[in-house]
Amino acid sequence: MSRYTGPVCRLCRREGQKLYLKGEKCFTKCTLEKRPAPPGMHGRVRRPSEYGLQLREKQKAKRFYGVGERQFRNYFAKAVKVRGVTGKMLMQLLERRLDNVVYRAGFARSRREARQIVRHGHIAVNGHKVDIPSYQVSPGDEVAVRPRSLKLDMFKALAESLEGHTVPAWMSLDPQNWKCKILRLPERDEVDAPVDERLIVELYSK
Repeated sequence: MSRYTGPVCRLCRREGQKLYLKGEKCFTKCTLEKRPAPPGMHGRVRRPSEYGLQLREKQKAKRFYGVGERQFRNYFAKAVKVRGVTGKMLMQLLERRLDNVVYRAGFARSRREARQIVRHGHIAVNGHKVDIPSYQVSPGDEVAVRPRSLKLDMFKALAESLEGHTVPAWMSLDPQNWKCKILRLPERDEVDAPVDERLIVELYSK
């Protein structure tokens, strides 16, 4: 599956708000603050239509979690089949991605880095190596950095910040052993994605 490899700050400028695609760097050095206009010639801003607003919300969700169009459609199709509010189920499925959990646990500086860490085989779920970023975690699952991977410089650099890292209430963190446990499924108010999922549901319901 193809993925975006260009400048991520451009994506934040296009959406007109921070998507925190660079993790902590977005708090200290943000291109959006210096260049708030959308990318493109003269940075023209047009009044969006109803469809345009719905499309932008979908694009924000895709970019926030780093998923492609086909994969996002599949998530929506699964959310429709699950009992409950479709928008909430959609955000829950996105939040349960393994690369997102690795980022939430503080094992990576950004979701982009978390995806790479998972793909390179540094993460284990319930003691077994999992290298699929889209893997869906479930309550009771234990996500950990593999012992042999802890010798790498990237994890040594994160060791100090991990001690004071705060995780969402649906997870618990054991910073000493580089492990986190999924306690339950996340509630919508525990998902900090800057997205109005109701507009996404309206878009796909047409």
